[in-house]
Amino acid sequence: MLKEERQAYILKQINLHNKVLSSQLAATLGVSEDTILRDLKELASKGSIVKVHGGAVSPSFYHPLNHHVPTYATEAKKQIAQKVITLIKHDMVVLTGGGTTMIELAKAIPDNLRATFFTISPLVAIELVAHPNLTVITIGGELSKGSYVHIGASVINQLRDLQADLCLLGTNGLSIDKGITDSDWEIVQVKKAMIQACEKTAILCISEKLDSYQKFKVCTLDSIHYLVTELPPASTLLQPYAQKQLRIL
Repeated sequence: MLKEERQAYILKQINLHNKVLSSQLAATLGVSEDTILRDLKELASKGSIVKVHGGAVSPSFYHPLNHHVPTYATEAKKQIAQKVITLIKHDMVVLTGGGTTMIELAKAIPDNLRATFFTISPLVAIELVAHPNLTVITIGGELSKGSYVHIGASVINQLRDLQADLCLLGTNGLSIDKGITDSDWEIVQVKKAMIQACEKTAILCISEKLDSYQKFKVCTLDSIHYLVTELPPASTLLQPYAQKQLRIL
């Protein structure tokens, strides 16, 4: 694989999953980790990525409060946000994860909506609290430097005391066979606890992540009630998921 092709693949993975591990890239592409590190250094020098210990993250993920840094697939994420809003009713208790799609959702919530939001993401909380009729409660713990969400035993213990109406989660991978997956073991444990703490769960996922998977399983599709993408529900790409009795938005 040529350097240009390799770097294009790296950028694609970072845009889709927000972060990459140099060791995983080396194994996938069949090159040395030194080669990957040189690629990451070159991409970072162009401002295309931000190099961090063990890999790299997207600039919008690393600088989430800097509105001058573009977010990948912004329009698709805004479409997803508008669909998710139809699931949220007055006086609901909603639990959210983090990520750029969830931030778009938090921005888009109508000011007349009256609901209580719990979130493991301080960035999502900042956007939510701007809405006058929302009660916003953060579930605190260790702040993940790689994902800007709270993780650890403290978070999981707090979630055990919660019974929410709706859980809203992003995902790093979603496929028929592997279900919902992620690349971070600590985040997987928190997501599992979040799903258990809610009556229903919706996965927010841009279509480019369909039929992809990461190393660690969060749950099977049987644990999910809604799948929300930017695609029309009748899209052929979504039909295999509709057959799993997921409600497609």
